[in-house]
Amino acid sequence: MNRLFACLLILQSISIFAQEQPFYEKPPVFKSCENVVFEDLQPCFDKTVYNFVYDAFQMPEDVINDQYKGDLVVLFEVNAEGGFKVLYTDAVYNSLQEEARRVFKLLPNVQPATYSGNPIFKQYSVTFSIPLTPYVEQTDAPAIVESINNPIDSRVKNELDSISKSVKFNTKKQFKSSLNIPFSHSYYAKFDRNINLVGTNSHTASKPLLYTDVDNYYDFQAEEQKIKKDVSTWLGRKFWNDHLVEVEGKDYWFLADFVMDLQVGHDTDSDFGTTFLNTRGVVFQGGLGKNFSFSTSFYESQGRFAQYYNSYAESIKAWGPDPALIPGRGIAKEYSGDAYDFPVAEAYMSYSPAKFLNLQFGHGKNFIGDGYRSLLVSDVAVPSPYLKLNVSFWKLKYTSTWSWLKDVRPEVTEDKTYLTKYTSNHYLSLNVTDRLNIGLFESVVWGNTNDRGFDVNYLNPIIFLRAIEFETGQGAGNAIMGFTSKYKLNDNMNLYGQFILDEFSLNDVTGGDKSWKNKFGFQLGYKYYNAFNVDNLYLQAEYNQVRPYTYSHDTITLNYGNYNQSMAHLWGANFREFILIGRYNYERWFADAKLILGVRGLDFNTLEDGFSYGGDIFRDYNDRPSDTNVKIGQGIKTKTVNAELQAGYLINPSSNLKLFTNLSYRNFNPDATTTTTFKSNTVWFNIGIRSDLFNWYFDL
Repeated sequence: MNRLFACLLILQSISIFAQEQPFYEKPPVFKSCENVVFEDLQPCFDKTVYNFVYDAFQMPEDVINDQYKGDLVVLFEVNAEGGFKVLYTDAVYNSLQEEARRVFKLLPNVQPATYSGNPIFKQYSVTFSIPLTPYVEQTDAPAIVESINNPIDSRVKNELDSISKSVKFNTKKQFKSSLNIPFSHSYYAKFDRNINLVGTNSHTASKPLLYTDVDNYYDFQAEEQKIKKDVSTWLGRKFWNDHLVEVEGKDYWFLADFVMDLQVGHDTDSDFGTTFLNTRGVVFQGGLGKNFSFSTSFYESQGRFAQYYNSYAESIKAWGPDPALIPGRGIAKEYSGDAYDFPVAEAYMSYSPAKFLNLQFGHGKNFIGDGYRSLLVSDVAVPSPYLKLNVSFWKLKYTSTWSWLKDVRPEVTEDKTYLTKYTSNHYLSLNVTDRLNIGLFESVVWGNTNDRGFDVNYLNPIIFLRAIEFETGQGAGNAIMGFTSKYKLNDNMNLYGQFILDEFSLNDVTGGDKSWKNKFGFQLGYKYYNAFNVDNLYLQAEYNQVRPYTYSHDTITLNYGNYNQSMAHLWGANFREFILIGRYNYERWFADAKLILGVRGLDFNTLEDGFSYGGDIFRDYNDRPSDTNVKIGQGIKTKTVNAELQAGYLINPSSNLKLFTNLSYRNFNPDATTTTTFKSNTVWFNIGIRSDLFNWYFDL
């Protein structure tokens, strides 16, 4: 069927080579072809395209290993703006098709084709012989489909025209919009390789990514088409393939879905045994014109989790009568005596007035990094109001984010009102080469100290925040600096890392006394796509460590936290961990595995020993027991093991609705036991159906 489709498209498209142009039609023109006489414009275009592909094409390893000889068919379009767009590829190897799409996306914009002087789009087909051979300016030039000048049967032509129209006009506006791609680690893993191919000028750390960020490297609609169910009824289409509501016009589009997270499970380490989650919600998204998009979602949930998770949720509860604060979701009321009721609402508006600029204002989460964890900005805490500015040009992307946070502890609550504090973050990403990316990060937290509100000094998006902090008083804010990097070993492997610096004393480092002042952490990671030549097998290894007292402050409100949770790593500070992750997808089936080994240092929190050992970022670092010999794991040294296996079936790709079963194991083994810290050994089994649109972190 694929071969037939390719042949039909080739017949309908206009050949790259030696086409005779009508006097009123002019082909696309590369810059290098501008001085060529009219009759040679098409051959010059043909030659330039072929030579570009020949020079940039990196033959996949599986094709080389199999010594494959055959054809690669590419149908592409040059639109009315002069941009290249691959419409269809056909080859025995998926890797050949992916490489063709990657290379064609690297082609520079050209002068578009014209008809009677007006810009038009043009479609071309080309067949490349594998292995590629150099361009030969002869009638038997390799890999180029010859012109088809004979009339085409009208019946076939009409069918081809309908195919062409569907390819051109049925692309969902959602996938071309400035809407955020819902940030789920498992979903992002599907296109992570595409945006990390060698030679791509993408910036992958500042998340959520926009559809316009990824569209040049990954065809969302084509991937959905691959697994689309062939159903004829309206109900079948809505259940298996489509959004519940889809409305699209010339200058607008709207989508709506009912979403859910319905789970039932069993926890071996609790008296009640049975766990459950009952989430119902609605997501409404849309766009007006080409530049404005919006999204709003509301979730109503009741749930009871594994005992260790319930205990943690109650330990970080906000001031007031409510019994718990569900990590990453929000304040929870009591439900049915031993469970929780917690609503969540998120929304944002996204506006891109120019290709290089995007503005967002909303209530949600952000993330900076290429790993499973982030030591800079993570999506661990509760959603909060934010304003974000993204500027992309050349090899740079600059992100400025301002957030409104809450400190909900009893000791900072006044007149039954939670304390408000603010952050300003700047992140600059630079693609130094086609393999190396580096990033610089800086952040400052300030709050209502001295009746101080939102400080306009921090509104300047291009500034060194440490200098501003100094000018407004060194105790006025808590500044943090960071560095990120990523290196692409090849298309299937990359290395990444982060370094976070809260405070640093060179004299104390060289002195070897392990001073408390050296508050820093780092991350090292490795990703392996299509691992061991298995398509869609994704492997990841990551190491994180953060020294004691990092992210904390001597002013009670200026810690790097929000709603009693860290804005970086969910463990706070004073830890090290090693993570292994594996993900596999086949059509609609998926399987995930995760193993986390960690060491943490916890506080005793007793009358005899009320010191802060550096793990709790909300405590005053002046409560430390000593200034020297400060090391990771001090306090109650606690070893943790988190392991998880998950498998399931993707019911609907549009809403990312999944049927799944999950088995997790957690061993928490402290060296000392207190009223709040004790050994536990948990096996937690779940089965359910979920719209996977955000990350849950149960690996406490």
